[in-house]
Order: sequence, then C-alpha cells, then structure tokens
Amino acid sequence: MRKQSKREMIGSEGRVLLDTLRRLQRRGAHEHCLRVIKKTHPADLAWVFRSLNPGERADIFQLIAKVDFVGDFLSELDEAIMLELVADLSPRFLADIVTGMAPDDAADLLEALPEETAREIRAHMETEERQEVEELLQYDPETAGGIMSPDFMYLDEDLSVQEAIEKVQKRSEEKEMVFYLYITHGDGRLSGVMSLRDLLLNPPHRQLKNIMNPAVITVTTDTDQEEVAHVASQYNLLAVPVVDSTFRLVGIVTVDDIIDVIREEATEDFLQMAGAGKDREILLKSTMESAVIRAPWLFASLLGGVAAMIIISSFESELKQVLALASFIPVVIGMGGNIATQSSTIIVRGIATGRINIQEFIKVVFKEFQVGMILGTVYGILLGTLGWLGYSDPARLGLVVGFSVFFVMIMAATVGTLVPLVLKRFNVDAAVATGPFVTTSIDILGVYLFFIVAKVLLNI
Repeated sequence: MRKQSKREMIGSEGRVLLDTLRRLQRRGAHEHCLRVIKKTHPADLAWVFRSLNPGERADIFQLIAKVDFVGDFLSELDEAIMLELVADLSPRFLADIVTGMAPDDAADLLEALPEETAREIRAHMETEERQEVEELLQYDPETAGGIMSPDFMYLDEDLSVQEAIEKVQKRSEEKEMVFYLYITHGDGRLSGVMSLRDLLLNPPHRQLKNIMNPAVITVTTDTDQEEVAHVASQYNLLAVPVVDSTFRLVGIVTVDDIIDVIREEATEDFLQMAGAGKDREILLKSTMESAVIRAPWLFASLLGGVAAMIIISSFESELKQVLALASFIPVVIGMGGNIATQSSTIIVRGIATGRINIQEFIKVVFKEFQVGMILGTVYGILLGTLGWLGYSDPARLGLVVGFSVFFVMIMAATVGTLVPLVLKRFNVDAAVATGPFVTTSIDILGVYLFFIVAKVLLNI
C-alpha cells in the first residue's frame, strides 16, 4: 500500500481541518477548498469524512476526485462511506482510479463493491492491471492471499552483489518495501532473504546464494490474516512473504496492512466481548440497523434475566422470612459478574497473543480458581462484616453474605476461564464467550448459590 509522504494531522489540527472544509463548502469556495485538499494527507481527509453529513461528503468528494491521490483517499475510508461516495461514479472513471491504486488496495475496493459494478470496472481496465487484481480477488479477503501485495523485490540466487544492486536501482521505485530482498531460484521458488544493508556491505563479486539467509519465515496464501499479524509481531518483521503450495513466492504482506489487521481484529473482539455483534463499522450504521445488530446478543441476557427471576421466585418463601436477603442480591451477582468478565478478558487476550497454551488447560483453570478463592475470601470478609453490622436479625446474615460472595467469586472466575478455553478447544471464536453468555451464566448460577447458602445457614 503506497502512502503519501505528507505529515498526518492529529487532535486539534484535525478538528481545524474539519471546520475549514465545512466553512469553505458552505461558501462555495471550491478553489480554496481544493487547495486545502491538495495539502492534506489522505488519512486526514478520511478522518474528516467520518464527521461530515452525506451532503457535505458528496460536495467535497467532487473536488477530491480531481486530485491524483483520490485512490489513496478511498483506500483510507471506512467501507460504508467509500461505497456511499462511489455509488454515482461511472465504471470507466472508477477504472481509472483503480488502475492508479496499489493492487492490494484496488482488490479491496473491488471486493467491497457490488459484483455487477466490479465486473464493469474490470472490463474498462488494461489487461495487465486487470489480471493482477483478479489474481488477488481469487483469495479470501481475510487471508494472507487477500491482503498481500504482488509488488515486491525478488532476485535470483545466482546473481552477484553488483548485479543485484543494479537491479534494485532500476526496479525499486516500482516495488513495495525494499528493506527485504527475497531470493528465488527456478520458477520463482523462495530460497532465502536478505536485507538491503546486507547487500550493500558484501563484496561485489559474491553470489546472493552465499550471503542470503535461507531460514525464511513465511505464510501461505490461505493463512488467516490474524495469524499473519501474529507472525509479524512475534518475529518483528516489516513484511511477511506469502508462498503458494509449491513454495513459489507470490506476494508480501507489509507492516501497514498488518497494523490494519491488528486494529480490525481487536475491534471485532471487543465488540463481541461486549455483546454488540462483530460488525466493525457499527458506528456508521443507522439507528435501526444498530438496533437490529445488537438485539440478538441481548436476547441471551433476557433469557438469563428470566431464569434468574424464576430462581428468585422459587425461593419466595425464604425471602419472606428474611427480607434482608433481597438487598444483597445485586452485590453478590455484581461481584461474580465482574470477576468473570476479568477472567474471560484475560484468557481471550492470552489466547489471541499466544501467551496461553491450550495444552495446559487444567493449569490455567486452576490458577484462576485460586485467584477467585483469594479475592472471594477478601471480599467475602468485607461484605460479610457489612451484613453483620448492618443487620442484627438474623444474626447469621453476615455469614450468609460472606460465604455467598466467596463461593460465587470462585465459581465465576472458574466459569469465566473455562468457557473461552473450551470454545477454543473446539475451534470456536473465544471472543464470543466473554459477552452475554458468561455474564448470563453467572447471573443464574450466582442467584442459585446465594439462596442455597442462605437456606443451609439460616435453616429456612
């Protein structure tokens, strides 16, 4: 992905740019507005467009369409806004824009468009550019093949250092990320890698195969994009080479795309953990669309609430005898829900970063069980003391509250740990577990435990 070299704006500078473009658009000062646009980084314009209304976006985009970095601007936009802006553009005009974009960005844009529109755009593209983009479109957009760039620097292993330097000088301007030079043999099979620095520090007569590093860290075209990001992070790589089933080098995933993947995956996980679906662009949806997306996730909470209500109703006679029990239900359930969410979040994050070994299943669960026991003891004593001081009748109410908090927090920490691990073992996305599923389970089990402890200790 080729980026502009202009400095990006942040914070107050971005707000000044937003106010300036709005003011110029309202006055119809198109020439002044165009001059501002030409001096602005595409990422900053994309940031501004999130805050504009549809009318303002349409007017200002007519000016952006005249500048040479319109393709870079579209690649920076949220998908929903991008689709809104290009809806009225002709396929021929869009073909010109796509042709000027980096192949991976062009493929992303075409992937987002309706199939009919994308087909018309490809029909207007030159044969070479069309074939390059169509090759990327054959891969799943969330795999290494879908996010890789085919513009990379590769050199034959039989070249000398001098010959390699001459090739780099001739071809580097067209290529992406020339910090790494990939060494190939035969019909493009990857045999090694070296840095530009290594190339320059070696004698001109030496062959590349004698100085390259043959231990290349690679991913395949069908590797999930989250795994690609994990590889780049673990080995501190600026780019990850992508090979096909014959180990032929077909592309590279660069650090800018890796950062985008990390941000997208983190956003998706956070939304699922909060029980708000997995649509990363939910903030750009209409009120009705947002409600529809979130409604199914809340249904689990509804079922949990109904189940808890039924449990409380089944202990109605006990509540009538000791009315003070009702005042402690929110506290006990709240403590259990909080520690369950903490445990689940820690486990999900640990799984995502590779810091938790699924093979050590029992060890991980037992550790969180111990944490729940320690915190349950501390908060059980505190709340038990509060119950004893605040309510003299019955005398053992403090014991009921203390033991309830103790058992509920142990149970919640264990369940919060167990559920994501079990889901991961069965290859289900662990992030889903930390939403309503865990908290609803804790509500039901917590209420039940609380009344069982009360019934046993108070003989009711």
